[in-house]
Amino acid sequence: MSDRRRFLKASGALALPLLGGAAGLGLLSSSSRAAGNDYRALVVLFLNGGNDGHNMLVPTDGMYNDYQAARANLALPKASLVPLPGSSVGHTFGLHPALAPMVSMYAEGRLAFISNAGPLIRPATAQQVLANAVDVPPFLLSHSDQVAIQQGWTFEEDQSGWAGRALELLPSALRNPLAAVTTTRSRQLVQGKASNVADYVPGGIRYWQTGIDLGQPQLPNTQRLLKLVQSQYANRYKADYARNFQGAVVDQQRFVQAVSLAKEPTADFGTDEGRSGTPLGSQLRSLAAILPAMKSLGYRRQVYLVMWGGLDTHTNQRGSAWDTQDTQLAQMAKALAAFDETNRANGLDENVTTLMMSDFGRTVRPGSGGGSEHAWGNHWFALGGAVNGGQVHGVFPSPVLGGADDGDSQANGRHVPTISTDQVGASVMQWLGLQPADFHAAFPFLANFSQKTIPLMRS
Repeated sequence: MSDRRRFLKASGALALPLLGGAAGLGLLSSSSRAAGNDYRALVVLFLNGGNDGHNMLVPTDGMYNDYQAARANLALPKASLVPLPGSSVGHTFGLHPALAPMVSMYAEGRLAFISNAGPLIRPATAQQVLANAVDVPPFLLSHSDQVAIQQGWTFEEDQSGWAGRALELLPSALRNPLAAVTTTRSRQLVQGKASNVADYVPGGIRYWQTGIDLGQPQLPNTQRLLKLVQSQYANRYKADYARNFQGAVVDQQRFVQAVSLAKEPTADFGTDEGRSGTPLGSQLRSLAAILPAMKSLGYRRQVYLVMWGGLDTHTNQRGSAWDTQDTQLAQMAKALAAFDETNRANGLDENVTTLMMSDFGRTVRPGSGGGSEHAWGNHWFALGGAVNGGQVHGVFPSPVLGGADDGDSQANGRHVPTISTDQVGASVMQWLGLQPADFHAAFPFLANFSQKTIPLMRS
């Protein structure tokens, strides 16, 4: 094999784009295209700052009185809550009024809440934490560290995340290019040990410079770029740069191809202060447009990381200002409802699952500035036709300050999680095809748990 061919094979690059035209962008084999009906995508919506789950999912039975007493000025009036049908885990619940568009999803069994989830090294109780009798994750109240840990950092030099590791362990028939995708500068969750992460911006990066159009590989300047990225270097640093540059160009060719096949959604993803769309709405609109194309092109498994929000609400958590939790939850609910509507209209109801996570939870006790402080366990949710919805998974914690679930020595209401991040991650990655035998490689701390997953997914 020549050095040139060896370089191309090692870098994972394809010579096809140099051929130009539609054939040049046929980046998946016919056998992969035939398997396109078995398409599954996980969209992880990560709410930056630490969303206050206590005001997202609220008990409406007798426990509401404990909630109201502990939350004081942050407590949502009971009459304002939007009731969820039925009962679950021994309680009835209502949603923050801004989340009203999501009630029908819950009633249809397509939306599930995950109660008191967070990072754990091993199962722990509040009593064990207060007695320093159990290992807990480090830097529990640090934004940057908790974002990294929630997304799979295991306190080692390895910077891979749980979704990235799991994607690399999928059966070979389920692997494909563009498996790990981020829509932001952050990539921890989808970073694998050896594979690349693809960066996606709405519409893809089609135009690079004058005359360079990745949608038209036959153009002379585009040809020059495509030849340039296949340059080979003896210097390891130049070779590494060339490999990364080549990967970025090929990734964008694939996105441009998908965008060329996409249809603009008609659902209302929301507006923000007179602008055409909210930042989250714009991201989800673009994803909703390309996901059907990804399926038709033969991609099998994908994970998309979407990070959004400013939910570090130490002050002014309530109200109509743009940075309150109330306003941001309304934007999220609007965008998610439109995303879900579009996926269903495109026949992807069973193919796309959305998982919401955040840095950490907030204290039950309000802070001094009309907000709440950093905590630990939090309430998340999952949405999609494959979700075992219409219920709350886990054990709902007591909102009593200093109560059985409060792991804070000052009784501020910092709940010790009863479901680990790894158990949630293993559940959704098993839905994507991760085999139980590979759980511990993707989620090392699961070795300390007898129950590896929760019944979050139907299949």
